[in-house]
Amino acid sequence: MTNTSSRTALVTGGAVGMGEACCRRLARDGMAVGVLDINGETAAEVAAAINAEGGRALALTANIADRAQVAAALEQLRAAFGPIGVLVNNAGVEDFTPFEEIEPDTWSRIIEINLNGTYNVTQAALVDMEAQGWGRIINFASIAAQTGGPNMVHYSAAKGGIVSMTRSLALEVGRKGITVNAVAPGLVDTPMARRAIDGGKFPVPLEQMLAAYPIPRMGRAEEVAATVAFFASEDAGYITAQLIGINGGTAV
Repeated sequence: MTNTSSRTALVTGGAVGMGEACCRRLARDGMAVGVLDINGETAAEVAAAINAEGGRALALTANIADRAQVAAALEQLRAAFGPIGVLVNNAGVEDFTPFEEIEPDTWSRIIEINLNGTYNVTQAALVDMEAQGWGRIINFASIAAQTGGPNMVHYSAAKGGIVSMTRSLALEVGRKGITVNAVAPGLVDTPMARRAIDGGKFPVPLEQMLAAYPIPRMGRAEEVAATVAFFASEDAGYITAQLIGINGGTAV
C-alpha cells in the first residue's frame, strides 16, 4: 500500500478487540494513532505498547456520547500529531433484550453511543479532512445491520443507521477528497463476543453456529483491521459509500 506515514489516525474504542487491532495495524502502516477509549487506563496500555514497538500513539479518554469530551480529546491529538486524516469509528456497546422488554433508557443508550457517538466524532474530525482536501472515514456497522439479530432490535437499528449515514455522507464529501466506507463484522473473536457466548446470548451453541458457516470459524480482529487499513490507504481512493462484510460468508 502507498505510504501513509504523514497521516494521523483516530480510532474510537481503540483499547480492546477490533479497535485495538486497528490501532496496531495503522501504526504498523506508519500512521500516528490516537487510541481513544472511555477506559483511559487500557487506552494508555495500548498506546504504550505501540510506542514501545517504534510506532507513534497517544492515549485519549472520552465518552463519544459527550461532544465536549470528544472535542477535548481531538484537540489533544491535533496538538501531538497534527490534523486528523483517518477516522475509524469503532466504539460501541451491545445489549441482548427481547424487543418487548427494551426499556426507553436502554434504547436511548444503545442509539446514543453507537449511532450518535459516530455522528459526534465524525463531525468533529471532518473539519480537519476538509482543510487538507483528503480524508478517510471508516465506520463500524455490524452483520446485525444486514441480517438482524435476535433480541438486538435496538443494536441492529443503530448499526443500520450507521450504514445509511455512511452512504449519505459519502455523497456529500467525495468531491472534497474524502471517502466514507463501512465494515460489517460478523462473529469475531473479541472480548465483546466472548461475553455474549459465555452469557448464552446466542440461540444455538457456538460450535453449531460455526459449523453452518461457509468458513467455519470465528473471525480474527486482525482480519477486520486489515480491511480497515485498506480503506484508510491511498489505494482505496476511488472506493466510497461501500459496506464490506467480514463474516465468513454468513451474509452478503
